Amino acid sequence: MTLKTILAITGRPGLFKIVTNGKNMLLVEDLISGKRFPAHSREKIVSLGDIAMYTDAEEIPLPEVFENARKLYDGAKVDLKGMIAAGNLRDEFGKVLPNFDRDRVYDNDIKKFFSWYNLLLDAGFTSFVEAEPAGEAKESAEYAEQTQE
Repeated sequence: MTLKTILAITGRPGLFKIVTNGKNMLLVEDLISGKRFPAHSREKIVSLGDIAMYTDAEEIPLPEVFENARKLYDGAKVDLKGMIAAGNLRDEFGKVLPNFDRDRVYDNDIKKFFSWYNLLLDAGFTSFVEAEPAGEAKESAEYAEQTQE
């Protein structure tokens, strides 16, 4: 399962995976409860694989930011309520993504990030970035060498 198949639906709490698609709708399943329901085309549906976080230099894909968090916290869940109570939400996110744009990334975005991170861990994710197939990596390296010559 990749983050491309994991969806956030505006107005619905949690995350969902695509089961199948139909005419003007997707059949989705809640990651935690396993409940299935239709998500219609009029709803705002976003794949986690298509989201990026603002930094001072560029936008970083969300899967890479999740992977940074997994490495930082050794694959363990984070205590979001504790972070909020201690008032160090932005400081903790700064450890995950040091150069995040402090003007364009809001506290709600950070809360959602850590909440999604915990949900994905509960759903069994152990890695958030897809490994490039060995053949493609070799071809990319050969192409890069040819274009530099």
